[in-house]
Amino acid sequence: MAIINLKDLRADLGRNERLIGLDPGTKTIGVALSDVTLMLASPYGSLRRGKLAANAAEIAAIARKEGAAGLVVGLPLSMDGTMGPAAQAAKDWARAVSDATGLPCALFDERLSSAAVNRMLISEADLTRAKRAEAVDRAAAAYMLQSALDATRPAPGGRDMEGDG
Repeated sequence: MAIINLKDLRADLGRNERLIGLDPGTKTIGVALSDVTLMLASPYGSLRRGKLAANAAEIAAIARKEGAAGLVVGLPLSMDGTMGPAAQAAKDWARAVSDATGLPCALFDERLSSAAVNRMLISEADLTRAKRAEAVDRAAAAYMLQSALDATRPAPGGRDMEGDG
């Protein structure tokens, strides 16, 4: 499947369908899930990064179990907003996962999501480095998905948040 615009992905969802947020790292993939109203993202878990077919099967199983009908994959743009090698790799991975799962996919800028989550876990949760590493992937996926939901949430009166609806 093609990578589509996030607003279109959201608009194409059926009633009570959710989105899965994915934060693909080199060792693990953080997974988050939206609620059915598309208002709140929550950490769901993490997957060990492995062969694409195996990861896609795990993601498809989560989608079936939780009623998700689309994917939002974090796009690690460079600090100046350009596509570097990591962003291109994430885009290629997102397209391949979308094809393998049959789920439509959108990309969302995830710059600084892991840094923000780490700061919060250090200051608020007082977790050790080892426990923090376990929590960061799924929390970063939720942070990214929540940002995507917030950026595309229709404003009261039917106008979108950017005022062009």
